[in-house]
Amino acid sequence: MLRLLSRVLASLQTQSNLKLAQNLCSACPGFAVKPIMEPKLYQPPAEVRGMTSLDREAFSQTITVPALRVPTGVLNKVVKSLKKSTIQRPGVPRVVQDQEESSDFRLVLLDPIRVSSPKSFNEAEAEALRSFGVDEELLDYELSLTYDNLKSEEVLQAVLPQGQDVTSSFSRVGHIAHMNLRDHQLPYRNLIGQVIMDKNPGVTCVVNKTNIIDTTYRNFKMEVLAGEENMVAKVRENGVTYEFDFSRVYWNPRLSTEHQRVVQLVKRGDTVFDVFAGVGPFAVPVARSGANVFANDLNPESYKWLQHNCKLNKVDSKVKTFNLDGRAFIQEPVKQELPVLLKGKFSVHVVMNLPALALEFLDAFRGLLHQEPPCDDNLPTVHCYGFSKEDNPEKDMVERASCSLGFPLEQRCSVHFVRNVAPNKDMMCVSFTIPKEVLFCSEPQQTESSEEPAPKRQKCEETTDST
Repeated sequence: MLRLLSRVLASLQTQSNLKLAQNLCSACPGFAVKPIMEPKLYQPPAEVRGMTSLDREAFSQTITVPALRVPTGVLNKVVKSLKKSTIQRPGVPRVVQDQEESSDFRLVLLDPIRVSSPKSFNEAEAEALRSFGVDEELLDYELSLTYDNLKSEEVLQAVLPQGQDVTSSFSRVGHIAHMNLRDHQLPYRNLIGQVIMDKNPGVTCVVNKTNIIDTTYRNFKMEVLAGEENMVAKVRENGVTYEFDFSRVYWNPRLSTEHQRVVQLVKRGDTVFDVFAGVGPFAVPVARSGANVFANDLNPESYKWLQHNCKLNKVDSKVKTFNLDGRAFIQEPVKQELPVLLKGKFSVHVVMNLPALALEFLDAFRGLLHQEPPCDDNLPTVHCYGFSKEDNPEKDMVERASCSLGFPLEQRCSVHFVRNVAPNKDMMCVSFTIPKEVLFCSEPQQTESSEEPAPKRQKCEETTDST
């Protein structure tokens, strides 16, 4: 009877069931029952809800967590065996001094979510405790938690109104954390910025984007939420160091894999024309790999940092820089250099990374060399980026590129998925060799588009060969 009652009591977890256990205990004189610990996590004080100016002291709290009293001689082995059950908190030790201040024992703190009674240990953990001679009795340990022991998500969930979206994600650009806050988060933006800075070592400035990217110069206005107002960032990507004013140029740390992918396509001795070069994430590494580079950007600030990064990485002798509209760059430096390059043995690559507009610039290649003799051997390879919201983004990219070129690219190109930038919006890269029918055709190039917003061209229903 007592054994059956003991098993029933061991399964009772809630406060109401605990009272029932105590009643059963009183009905059985001489039967001692140890209260079963109710799982507890950090519960933020109610007064922090709605806080807009960070008060770190307001988050302090003392909670009760389970602990095991472990002989020091087997302490390391026990901690290793219970690594999935020990407490995991920033700044909280898993092993503390024995409350009885015995040098022969230590207390191992356990996660109250995973461990609420000796029955919570799995078979392997229970067997390890038996083999090490550790009493499975759980002790109560009063653990003081402060703001420093909380994760950024916990702090923000405690502060922002219940039921509203909470975000602690950001892009890291050197010492700058860049956030995209939603409207309901804006009243708490300074607190959010301070929390992000507190919880991420090395972040000394937190900013929030205040409008969409400027189409012309590809940068955006931003508000400093916390920390210093130093916008000059230093970053390292794929072994290359870059410096730039993040508030005045375009930089996306999520494109490092794509930068590396294209760089690896270029061989020593090749020539690269970077039409929308930015601060040099394509131009600098391909120059370091031994290519000759012509790099251009319309934004004077990007142009300045492009030159700076070429010098910083000691490739300024391999990179010729330009501050032109993308169309002017194609029709002037590219046109001037191509005739000799096409007769050489090295490959020519054209990188066009302005996904909002780059496809509209492809028609600049029509008739670019109409006065030169056709050449089949060494035609340039274009890597052109674009955004697509279509269900079939690969097909969409090919159709739009074909429309701009005035020549069908089906079966003559490849399309690479770069990244998802928003729900139902993908960034893609279409790569192809410029057909000789395009490069050497007699039609003059279109001159209407520039790196300014332009009306969307009517989609071509059909593309045909034009020579």
